[in-house]
Amino acid sequence: MLKPNSIKLFKGGLLLASIFFSAVTQAKVVLPTVFSDNMVFQQKTNVAIWGNADVGKTVTVISTWNNKTYTSKAGQDGKFKVVLPTPSYGGPYNITISDGEVTKLNNVLVGDVWVCSGQSNMEMPLAGWGKIDNYEQEIKDANYPKIRLLQAVHVTSNTLLDDAKVDNGGWQECTPQYVAGFSSVAYFFAREINKKTGIPIGLIHTSWGGTIAEAWTSATTLKTIPDFVEAVKTIENASNDGSDFKEKLAAWNKSVLDKDAGIVGGKPAWLAASLDVSSWKTMSLPTLWEGAGLSDFDGVVWFRKNITIPQSWTGKDLKINLGTIDDNDVTYFDGEKVGQTEGVGVPRIYTIPGNKVKAGTFALVLRVFDTGGAGGVFGDKNIMALISGGGERLSLDGEWQHKVGLNLKDVAPMPTSNDGPNRTTVLYNAMINPYLQFPIKGAIWYQGESNAGRANQYRTLFPAMIKDWRKSWNQPNFPFYFVQLANYMPVEAQPVATEWAELRDAQRETLSLPNTGMAVSIDIGDAVDIHPKNKQDVGKRLAFIALAKDYGVRIPYSGPIYQSQKIDGAAINLTFKAADGGLKAKDGAELKGFAIAGSDQKFHWAKAVVKGNQVIVSSPDVANPVAVRYAWANNPVCNFVNGAGLPASPFRTDSWPEITLGRK
Repeated sequence: MLKPNSIKLFKGGLLLASIFFSAVTQAKVVLPTVFSDNMVFQQKTNVAIWGNADVGKTVTVISTWNNKTYTSKAGQDGKFKVVLPTPSYGGPYNITISDGEVTKLNNVLVGDVWVCSGQSNMEMPLAGWGKIDNYEQEIKDANYPKIRLLQAVHVTSNTLLDDAKVDNGGWQECTPQYVAGFSSVAYFFAREINKKTGIPIGLIHTSWGGTIAEAWTSATTLKTIPDFVEAVKTIENASNDGSDFKEKLAAWNKSVLDKDAGIVGGKPAWLAASLDVSSWKTMSLPTLWEGAGLSDFDGVVWFRKNITIPQSWTGKDLKINLGTIDDNDVTYFDGEKVGQTEGVGVPRIYTIPGNKVKAGTFALVLRVFDTGGAGGVFGDKNIMALISGGGERLSLDGEWQHKVGLNLKDVAPMPTSNDGPNRTTVLYNAMINPYLQFPIKGAIWYQGESNAGRANQYRTLFPAMIKDWRKSWNQPNFPFYFVQLANYMPVEAQPVATEWAELRDAQRETLSLPNTGMAVSIDIGDAVDIHPKNKQDVGKRLAFIALAKDYGVRIPYSGPIYQSQKIDGAAINLTFKAADGGLKAKDGAELKGFAIAGSDQKFHWAKAVVKGNQVIVSSPDVANPVAVRYAWANNPVCNFVNGAGLPASPFRTDSWPEITLGRK
């Protein structure tokens, strides 16, 4: 039996053999995993049924929606393909495929098929690690026989694969059993459409948490973007066994330690409570360090705070709660390591055993290593604390001393794995290419977090990926609807430039492509959780776009969208479209989230007043304004909506250089 991880080491033919024979037995005809009982075919189009048979065999296909016979002869490579027309939505139907021995697909529907892809916020299941809002009741109520689910398994490949690996034996009806581990965004999207239209909806869920957009893009397209040409060549020339990666990574990690000023002779040197820290700077935690004096910094920062332990805590277990850290940390107390965690957003909770706890003043030291994008200790300040065995609590938020140990610009780039998902083209090859012969209605997409550190580059990459998919499917204008990144991380007191704001703006600009739509989620995120639990509204907002644009339902589907500005003395007049029911503040208070700047490019919070389909923005701090930004932050305080209650997208009216410009 193949080990799970060995799947990605096989190329086209061998992968086909291993997967096909597990999916269909007792028949000569071998079908890809996209064909199974309970499947959905795209309505009102010509669909293909393809697979493998003995060389020269004639394959016959009969569907009960028209009872006509279609044939194809398997070529010298054993492949056959039959094309047949589909009616308007309906079913269930059966399909018989035979080369003398019969394979039958039962309980087949004709409706609309949507591909659902992206990273973890698309992948986030109703239950499991997701546990969305009200998940137990949502799962209990999820009986929708006209919604069908196909769950792709994580597979990478350096070369194009003909078939995908799937869970649950193929397509399944939407029931509590199968929806619990399925994409919550995709499910709520389909549920809203099916309820409003009655059309069967098939969902092909093919996403992977933490992944970059270029992994989902073809080599052909990436070769047209200079930033990715060399990376694509590396993939095309790479071996599939990854034999040298561990050695390269170990050597790189050693170089990081060797150049970290806080490590001397292989041991941490900045742990003692008596250490002279007069040259260290201060930073108020929790925060992301980009907004606290370490702009555009990736690498190692050491944080210290002297802690006084009272006599009453002596001998009792002591819990350290640091909240969330980006990316990795090693934590020391009184000169000893007490914990180590890798991964952004993972809560840091460490325990010091009672036999190590005594009265006195000791240094609590954090070595925080950020490998790219935002970095720092950024959880809720109400979480950071020392907690004694008796329940007493000592807050850890506030001023910490810090010193840079290593700037990643001073070491060679981190090597990339030969089998990881964050490499150019490898997810397109393994998890998109297998579906390209299967007609679809459109795609929904939730991704961008992993590209935020290169947001300026995303302005080119993201629309290129959309056009790439449309060309690859040979459906040059299929609907492509995506989610703009939700609000996340601590609220900034003053207007600042941020990576997430720039990524959201790159997403907004992508609306210039035809037949695209964007679900704004700037009001339903979570400051301390990169995976907000309200996925119901995300799915609904995506569905509103599809219902309005593809299903003829008269429904507002977008919040206010910035169109133009006009400078009027000390004010700037902004004009918007999608002002269904008027422009207003969601809570009935004054508009929040607007900032204005003069030619010095320094933004100040501004007063904003609605006047018809315009918003008039001004500030006493800016006599001669030239630009406005709205909700331009990682986690902006903003409340601008239209009469339908849909939030406005963050935007800017300037074209000043971005902090992510030039990053590759």
